[in-house]
Amino acid sequence: MASAIWYITKYFSPKTENSLGGRDWFLVNEMAKKGHNVTVITSDSNIFSDIPYKLKERLKIDTYDQLSIYWLKTIKYKVPKSFLRIISWFHFELNLLFLNKKKLKKPDVIIVSSLSLLTIINGLFLKKKYKCKLIFEIRDIWPLTILEEGNFSKYNPFVQFLSLIEYIGYRYSDAIVGMMPNLIEHVENIVGYKPLVKCIPIGFDESILNNTCKISDDYINHYFDESYFNVVHAGTIGITNALDVFFKAAAEMINQDKSIRFILVGDGALKQMYMERFSHLDNIVFAPKVPRKMVRSVLEKADIVYFSTFDSKVWKYGQSLNKVVDYMLSGKLIVASYSGYPSMINESECGYFIPPDNVEALVNKLIEIKKLGKNEVNRIGLKGRQWIINNRRYDKLANDYLDFISSIK
Repeated sequence: MASAIWYITKYFSPKTENSLGGRDWFLVNEMAKKGHNVTVITSDSNIFSDIPYKLKERLKIDTYDQLSIYWLKTIKYKVPKSFLRIISWFHFELNLLFLNKKKLKKPDVIIVSSLSLLTIINGLFLKKKYKCKLIFEIRDIWPLTILEEGNFSKYNPFVQFLSLIEYIGYRYSDAIVGMMPNLIEHVENIVGYKPLVKCIPIGFDESILNNTCKISDDYINHYFDESYFNVVHAGTIGITNALDVFFKAAAEMINQDKSIRFILVGDGALKQMYMERFSHLDNIVFAPKVPRKMVRSVLEKADIVYFSTFDSKVWKYGQSLNKVVDYMLSGKLIVASYSGYPSMINESECGYFIPPDNVEALVNKLIEIKKLGKNEVNRIGLKGRQWIINNRRYDKLANDYLDFISSIK
Protein backbone atom coordinates (compact mmCIF):
# COMPACT_ATOMS: atom_id res chain seq x y z
CA MET A 1 0.00 0.00 0.00
CA ALA A 2 1.37 3.38 -1.02
CA SER A 3 2.29 5.79 1.78
CA ALA A 4 2.80 9.53 2.03
CA ILE A 5 6.36 10.07 3.26
CA TRP A 6 7.91 13.35 4.39
CA TYR A 7 11.71 13.36 4.42
CA ILE A 8 12.94 16.41 6.34
CA THR A 9 16.61 17.35 6.50
CA LYS A 10 18.66 20.54 6.65
CA TYR A 11 21.19 18.98 4.26
CA PHE A 12 20.03 17.23 1.10
CA SER A 13 22.26 16.13 -1.80
CA PRO A 14 20.30 16.08 -5.08
CA LYS A 15 21.48 14.68 -8.37
CA THR A 16 22.56 17.57 -10.60
CA GLU A 17 24.71 18.17 -13.66
CA ASN A 18 27.75 18.46 -11.38
CA SER A 19 26.86 15.89 -8.72
CA LEU A 20 25.99 12.20 -8.76
CA GLY A 21 23.60 12.73 -5.86
CA GLY A 22 23.76 11.47 -2.29
CA ARG A 23 22.26 8.56 -0.39
CA ASP A 24 19.22 10.67 0.53
CA TRP A 25 18.43 11.50 -3.11
CA PHE A 26 18.62 7.90 -4.29
CA LEU A 27 16.57 6.51 -1.41
CA VAL A 28 13.67 8.97 -1.75
CA ASN A 29 13.79 8.64 -5.54
CA GLU A 30 13.54 4.84 -5.28
CA MET A 31 10.67 5.15 -2.78
CA ALA A 32 8.84 7.41 -5.24
CA LYS A 33 9.47 4.96 -8.10
CA LYS A 34 7.78 2.28 -6.02
CA GLY A 35 4.58 4.33 -5.93
CA HIS A 36 4.94 6.21 -2.63
CA ASN A 37 4.20 9.93 -2.45
CA VAL A 38 7.44 11.48 -1.18
CA THR A 39 7.98 15.07 -0.09
CA VAL A 40 11.49 16.30 0.76
CA ILE A 41 11.72 19.47 2.87
CA THR A 42 15.24 20.88 2.95
CA SER A 43 17.34 24.03 2.85
CA ASP A 44 19.35 25.77 0.16
CA SER A 45 22.23 26.19 2.62
CA ASN A 46 24.63 23.27 2.15
CA ILE A 47 28.32 23.78 1.43
CA PHE A 48 28.84 20.01 1.14
CA SER A 49 26.60 19.48 -1.91
CA ASP A 50 25.77 21.07 -5.23
CA ILE A 51 22.51 22.95 -4.67
CA PRO A 52 20.73 23.67 -7.98
CA TYR A 53 19.44 27.11 -6.94
CA LYS A 54 20.45 30.40 -5.40
CA LEU A 55 17.05 31.21 -3.99
CA LYS A 56 15.74 34.74 -4.01
CA GLU A 57 12.27 33.76 -2.82
CA ARG A 58 11.54 32.01 0.50
CA LEU A 59 10.44 28.76 -1.15
CA LYS A 60 11.18 26.83 -4.33
CA ILE A 61 9.36 23.60 -5.20
CA ASP A 62 10.64 20.94 -7.59
CA THR A 63 7.97 18.45 -8.66
CA TYR A 64 8.53 15.04 -10.22
CA ASP A 65 6.06 12.16 -10.71
CA GLN A 66 5.74 11.04 -7.10
CA LEU A 67 8.48 13.20 -5.57
CA SER A 68 8.45 16.86 -4.54
CA ILE A 69 11.37 18.81 -3.09
CA TYR A 70 10.65 21.92 -1.03
CA TRP A 71 13.73 24.17 -0.89
CA LEU A 72 13.60 26.65 1.99
CA LYS A 73 15.77 29.76 1.74
CA THR A 74 18.13 29.66 4.72
CA ILE A 75 21.05 31.73 6.02
CA LYS A 76 24.30 30.76 4.25
CA TYR A 77 27.72 30.11 5.75
CA LYS A 78 31.14 29.26 4.32
CA VAL A 79 33.02 27.72 7.26
CA PRO A 80 31.67 24.45 8.76
CA LYS A 81 33.09 25.19 12.22
CA SER A 82 31.38 28.53 12.67
CA PHE A 83 28.72 30.22 14.76
CA LEU A 84 26.92 31.16 11.54
CA ARG A 85 26.38 27.47 10.78
CA ILE A 86 24.47 27.09 14.06
CA ILE A 87 22.42 30.21 13.27
CA SER A 88 21.60 28.59 9.91
CA TRP A 89 20.30 25.51 11.77
CA PHE A 90 17.87 27.61 13.82
CA HIS A 91 16.83 29.60 10.75
CA PHE A 92 15.90 26.39 8.95
CA GLU A 93 13.81 25.25 11.95
CA LEU A 94 11.88 28.53 11.96
CA ASN A 95 11.25 28.29 8.22
CA LEU A 96 10.10 24.69 8.63
CA LEU A 97 7.82 25.59 11.55
CA PHE A 98 6.06 28.35 9.59
CA LEU A 99 6.00 26.56 6.23
CA ASN A 100 2.44 26.42 4.88
CA LYS A 101 1.87 22.66 4.84
CA LYS A 102 -1.80 22.70 3.83
CA LYS A 103 -1.00 21.77 0.22
CA LEU A 104 1.16 18.82 1.25
CA LYS A 105 -0.41 15.40 1.44
CA LYS A 106 -0.93 14.36 5.07
CA PRO A 107 2.03 12.15 6.01
CA ASP A 108 1.80 8.52 7.06
CA VAL A 109 5.43 8.66 8.12
CA ILE A 110 7.92 11.47 8.71
CA ILE A 111 11.67 10.81 8.46
CA VAL A 112 13.79 13.45 10.19
CA SER A 113 17.38 13.08 8.98
CA SER A 114 20.36 14.63 10.76
CA LEU A 115 22.39 16.74 10.64
CA SER A 116 20.95 19.11 12.16
CA LEU A 117 19.68 17.39 15.30
CA LEU A 118 17.35 20.32 15.99
CA THR A 119 14.91 19.16 13.31
CA ILE A 120 13.75 16.27 15.49
CA ILE A 121 11.91 18.81 17.70
CA ASN A 122 9.89 19.97 14.69
CA GLY A 123 9.45 16.30 13.83
CA LEU A 124 7.91 15.55 17.23
CA PHE A 125 5.41 18.42 16.85
CA LEU A 126 4.48 17.18 13.36
CA LYS A 127 4.09 13.62 14.63
CA LYS A 128 1.57 14.79 17.22
CA LYS A 129 -0.25 17.03 14.74
CA TYR A 130 -0.65 14.41 12.01
CA LYS A 131 -0.71 11.31 14.25
CA CYS A 132 1.86 9.61 12.03
CA LYS A 133 5.00 7.52 12.47
CA LEU A 134 8.25 9.36 13.17
CA ILE A 135 11.68 7.99 12.25
CA PHE A 136 14.86 9.68 13.49
CA GLU A 137 17.61 9.07 10.91
CA ILE A 138 21.21 9.43 12.06
CA ARG A 139 23.78 10.16 9.38
CA ASP A 140 26.40 11.51 11.79
CA ILE A 141 26.48 10.84 15.54
CA TRP A 142 26.32 14.22 17.26
CA PRO A 143 27.44 15.44 19.71
CA LEU A 144 29.82 12.44 19.93
CA THR A 145 31.58 13.49 16.72
CA ILE A 146 32.47 16.97 17.97
CA LEU A 147 33.52 15.55 21.33
CA GLU A 148 35.92 13.12 19.66
CA GLU A 149 37.11 15.14 16.68
CA GLY A 150 36.34 18.75 17.54
CA ASN A 151 38.04 18.90 20.97
CA PHE A 152 34.82 20.06 22.64
CA SER A 153 34.30 19.43 26.35
CA LYS A 154 31.28 17.39 27.41
CA TYR A 155 30.52 20.27 29.78
CA ASN A 156 30.28 22.78 26.93
CA PRO A 157 26.75 24.27 27.06
CA PHE A 158 26.22 23.68 23.33
CA VAL A 159 27.28 20.03 23.68
CA GLN A 160 24.94 19.56 26.64
CA PHE A 161 22.10 21.14 24.65
CA LEU A 162 22.73 18.79 21.72
CA SER A 163 22.93 15.82 24.11
CA LEU A 164 19.47 16.70 25.41
CA ILE A 165 18.09 16.96 21.86
CA GLU A 166 19.71 13.62 20.99
CA TYR A 167 18.12 11.94 24.02
CA ILE A 168 14.67 13.37 23.25
CA GLY A 169 14.95 12.24 19.64
CA TYR A 170 15.94 8.69 20.54
CA ARG A 171 13.41 8.47 23.37
CA TYR A 172 10.28 9.76 21.63
CA SER A 173 10.70 8.73 17.98
CA ASP A 174 8.89 5.58 16.87
CA ALA A 175 12.08 4.16 15.40
CA ILE A 176 15.67 5.06 14.54
CA VAL A 177 17.53 4.50 11.29
CA GLY A 178 21.30 4.83 11.16
CA MET A 179 23.97 4.56 8.52
CA MET A 180 26.22 2.82 11.07
CA PRO A 181 25.81 -0.96 11.53
CA ASN A 182 26.29 -0.82 15.30
CA LEU A 183 24.31 2.36 16.07
CA ILE A 184 21.98 0.42 18.37
CA GLU A 185 24.76 0.14 20.98
CA HIS A 186 25.16 3.92 21.06
CA VAL A 187 21.42 4.52 21.28
CA GLU A 188 21.10 2.00 24.12
CA ASN A 189 23.91 3.80 25.98
CA ILE A 190 21.95 7.07 25.70
CA VAL A 191 18.41 5.94 26.57
CA GLY A 192 19.13 2.87 28.71
CA TYR A 193 17.16 0.33 26.71
CA LYS A 194 17.12 -1.21 23.21
CA PRO A 195 14.79 0.78 20.95
CA LEU A 196 13.79 -0.13 17.39
CA VAL A 197 16.93 0.58 15.31
CA LYS A 198 17.70 -0.31 11.67
CA CYS A 199 20.87 0.19 9.61
CA ILE A 200 20.29 1.61 6.12
CA PRO A 201 23.84 2.42 4.93
CA ILE A 202 25.29 4.24 1.95
CA GLY A 203 24.88 2.34 -1.30
CA PHE A 204 25.20 2.94 -5.02
CA ASP A 205 22.93 3.50 -7.97
CA GLU A 206 23.04 0.67 -10.47
CA SER A 207 23.24 3.08 -13.41
CA ILE A 208 26.87 3.89 -12.59
CA LEU A 209 28.02 0.33 -13.30
CA ASN A 210 27.87 0.92 -17.04
CA ASN A 211 28.46 4.67 -17.03
CA THR A 212 31.96 5.12 -15.67
CA CYS A 213 33.57 8.29 -17.02
CA LYS A 214 37.09 7.55 -18.21
CA ILE A 215 40.02 9.60 -17.04
CA SER A 216 42.42 10.77 -19.74
CA ASP A 217 45.33 8.58 -20.84
CA ASP A 218 47.65 11.52 -20.12
CA TYR A 219 46.59 11.46 -16.45
CA ILE A 220 47.17 7.71 -16.12
CA ASN A 221 50.48 7.75 -17.97
CA HIS A 222 51.78 10.63 -15.87
CA TYR A 223 50.85 9.35 -12.41
CA PHE A 224 50.68 5.56 -12.72
CA ASP A 225 53.18 2.90 -13.72
CA GLU A 226 52.05 -0.74 -13.97
CA SER A 227 55.58 -1.99 -13.36
CA TYR A 228 55.11 -0.95 -9.70
CA PHE A 229 52.80 -2.38 -7.06
CA ASN A 230 50.51 0.65 -6.67
CA VAL A 231 48.88 1.46 -3.31
CA VAL A 232 46.30 4.21 -3.83
CA HIS A 233 44.45 6.53 -1.48
CA ALA A 234 41.72 8.51 -3.27
CA GLY A 235 39.90 11.35 -1.55
CA THR A 236 40.38 14.37 0.65
CA ILE A 237 43.80 14.97 2.19
CA GLY A 238 42.81 16.57 5.47
CA ILE A 239 43.07 16.29 9.22
CA THR A 240 40.28 13.72 9.65
CA ASN A 241 41.78 11.40 7.04
CA ALA A 242 44.60 10.31 9.35
CA LEU A 243 47.16 9.96 6.56
CA ASP A 244 50.34 10.32 8.64
CA VAL A 245 50.63 6.54 8.84
CA PHE A 246 50.37 6.27 5.04
CA PHE A 247 53.29 8.64 4.47
CA LYS A 248 55.40 7.19 7.28
CA ALA A 249 54.85 3.71 5.84
CA ALA A 250 56.05 4.95 2.45
CA ALA A 251 59.18 6.42 4.07
CA GLU A 252 59.81 3.09 5.81
CA MET A 253 59.02 1.00 2.73
CA ILE A 254 61.60 2.71 0.53
CA ASN A 255 64.26 0.91 2.58
CA GLN A 256 62.54 -2.48 2.22
CA ASP A 257 60.81 -2.70 -1.16
CA LYS A 258 61.15 0.11 -3.71
CA SER A 259 58.70 -1.60 -6.08
CA ILE A 260 55.75 -0.63 -3.85
CA ARG A 261 54.54 2.83 -4.78
CA PHE A 262 52.16 5.06 -2.77
CA ILE A 263 49.82 7.27 -4.80
CA LEU A 264 47.66 10.06 -3.35
CA VAL A 265 44.74 11.06 -5.60
CA GLY A 266 43.01 14.16 -4.32
CA ASP A 267 43.33 17.54 -2.71
CA GLY A 268 42.84 19.04 0.73
CA ALA A 269 44.09 21.32 3.46
CA LEU A 270 47.11 19.15 4.30
CA LYS A 271 48.28 18.30 0.79
CA GLN A 272 50.85 21.08 0.58
CA MET A 273 52.27 20.19 3.98
CA TYR A 274 52.65 16.53 3.00
CA MET A 275 54.25 17.51 -0.31
CA GLU A 276 56.83 19.64 1.48
CA ARG A 277 57.66 16.78 3.86
CA PHE A 278 57.56 13.75 1.55
CA SER A 279 57.72 14.69 -2.15
CA HIS A 280 61.46 13.96 -2.15
CA LEU A 281 60.67 10.25 -1.80
CA ASP A 282 60.66 8.40 -5.12
CA ASN A 283 57.90 6.01 -4.01
CA ILE A 284 55.29 8.71 -3.31
CA VAL A 285 53.21 10.26 -6.09
CA PHE A 286 50.83 13.20 -5.60
CA ALA A 287 48.10 13.08 -8.27
CA PRO A 288 45.46 15.80 -8.77
CA LYS A 289 41.88 15.48 -7.64
CA VAL A 290 39.46 13.99 -10.16
CA PRO A 291 35.65 14.32 -10.36
CA ARG A 292 33.87 11.62 -8.35
CA LYS A 293 32.38 10.14 -11.50
CA MET A 294 35.94 9.43 -12.71
CA VAL A 295 37.24 7.93 -9.46
CA ARG A 296 36.55 4.34 -10.48
CA SER A 297 38.46 4.87 -13.71
CA VAL A 298 41.50 5.91 -11.67
CA LEU A 299 41.13 3.13 -9.12
CA GLU A 300 41.22 0.54 -11.90
CA LYS A 301 44.96 1.24 -12.12
CA ALA A 302 45.57 0.45 -8.43
CA ASP A 303 46.71 -2.87 -7.00
CA ILE A 304 45.60 -1.98 -3.45
CA VAL A 305 43.31 0.81 -2.26
CA TYR A 306 43.76 2.27 1.20
CA PHE A 307 41.95 4.37 3.76
CA SER A 308 42.62 5.26 7.39
CA THR A 309 40.85 6.66 10.44
CA PHE A 310 41.91 7.83 13.85
CA ASP A 311 41.27 5.60 16.85
CA SER A 312 38.01 7.28 17.85
CA LYS A 313 34.89 6.24 19.78
CA VAL A 314 32.87 7.35 16.75
CA TRP A 315 34.02 4.26 14.83
CA LYS A 316 32.94 1.95 17.65
CA TYR A 317 29.51 2.06 16.06
CA GLY A 318 30.72 1.33 12.54
CA GLN A 319 31.25 3.19 9.30
CA SER A 320 29.33 3.84 6.12
CA LEU A 321 31.64 5.75 3.81
CA ASN A 322 31.32 6.67 0.14
CA LYS A 323 35.03 5.89 -0.11
CA VAL A 324 34.52 2.25 0.86
CA VAL A 325 31.65 1.85 -1.62
CA ASP A 326 33.80 3.34 -4.41
CA TYR A 327 36.73 1.13 -3.41
CA MET A 328 34.60 -2.04 -3.42
CA LEU A 329 33.00 -1.19 -6.77
CA SER A 330 36.50 -0.82 -8.23
CA GLY A 331 37.12 -4.49 -7.46
CA LYS A 332 40.40 -3.76 -5.69
CA LEU A 333 41.75 -5.27 -2.49
CA ILE A 334 41.27 -2.87 0.44
CA VAL A 335 43.62 -2.24 3.34
CA ALA A 336 42.16 -0.09 6.12
CA SER A 337 43.89 1.34 9.17
CA TYR A 338 40.71 1.07 11.22
CA SER A 339 39.88 -0.33 14.66
CA GLY A 340 36.14 0.36 14.77
CA TYR A 341 33.17 -1.93 14.36
CA PRO A 342 34.00 -4.10 11.30
CA SER A 343 31.67 -4.40 8.33
CA MET A 344 31.65 -4.71 4.53
CA ILE A 345 35.35 -5.46 4.04
CA ASN A 346 35.34 -8.39 6.44
CA GLU A 347 31.89 -9.54 5.32
CA SER A 348 33.01 -9.74 1.69
CA GLU A 349 36.56 -10.91 2.53
CA CYS A 350 37.93 -8.34 0.07
CA GLY A 351 40.67 -6.91 2.27
CA TYR A 352 42.10 -6.37 5.71
CA PHE A 353 41.68 -4.18 8.78
CA ILE A 354 44.89 -3.27 10.60
CA PRO A 355 45.39 -1.17 13.75
CA PRO A 356 45.25 2.59 13.09
CA ASP A 357 48.38 4.70 13.50
CA ASN A 358 50.57 1.60 13.28
CA VAL A 359 53.22 2.08 10.60
CA GLU A 360 54.81 -1.32 11.11
CA ALA A 361 51.48 -3.11 10.73
CA LEU A 362 50.82 -1.33 7.42
CA VAL A 363 54.31 -2.00 6.05
CA ASN A 364 54.15 -5.70 6.97
CA LYS A 365 50.64 -6.12 5.55
CA LEU A 366 51.59 -4.53 2.21
CA ILE A 367 54.67 -6.74 1.87
CA GLU A 368 52.57 -9.79 2.76
CA ILE A 369 49.91 -8.91 0.16
CA LYS A 370 52.44 -8.23 -2.58
CA LYS A 371 53.90 -11.71 -2.10
CA LEU A 372 50.50 -13.19 -3.03
CA GLY A 373 51.00 -12.03 -6.61
CA LYS A 374 48.83 -9.68 -8.65
CA ASN A 375 46.42 -12.40 -9.84
CA GLU A 376 45.54 -13.45 -6.29
CA VAL A 377 45.33 -9.83 -5.14
CA ASN A 378 42.88 -9.12 -7.98
CA ARG A 379 40.81 -12.21 -7.10
CA ILE A 380 40.43 -11.03 -3.50
CA GLY A 381 39.47 -7.51 -4.59
CA LEU A 382 36.77 -8.74 -6.97
CA LYS A 383 34.99 -10.42 -4.07
CA GLY A 384 34.25 -6.95 -2.74
CA ARG A 385 32.72 -5.81 -6.02
CA GLN A 386 30.40 -8.80 -6.14
CA TRP A 387 29.37 -8.32 -2.50
CA ILE A 388 28.58 -4.63 -2.87
CA ILE A 389 26.52 -5.27 -6.02
CA ASN A 390 24.52 -7.94 -4.20
CA ASN A 391 23.97 -5.96 -1.00
CA ARG A 392 24.16 -2.20 -1.51
CA ARG A 393 22.06 -1.26 -4.56
CA TYR A 394 19.76 1.64 -3.69
CA ASP A 395 16.68 -0.14 -4.99
CA LYS A 396 17.37 -2.91 -2.45
CA LEU A 397 18.13 -0.45 0.36
CA ALA A 398 14.89 1.45 -0.38
CA ASN A 399 12.96 -1.82 -0.13
CA ASP A 400 14.68 -2.53 3.20
CA TYR A 401 13.71 0.96 4.41
CA LEU A 402 10.07 0.57 3.33
CA ASP A 403 9.83 -2.89 4.91
CA PHE A 404 11.18 -1.42 8.15
CA ILE A 405 8.63 1.40 8.03
CA SER A 406 5.84 -1.16 7.56
CA SER A 407 7.06 -3.13 10.58
CA ILE A 408 6.70 -0.14 12.95
CA LYS A 409 3.58 -0.56 15.08
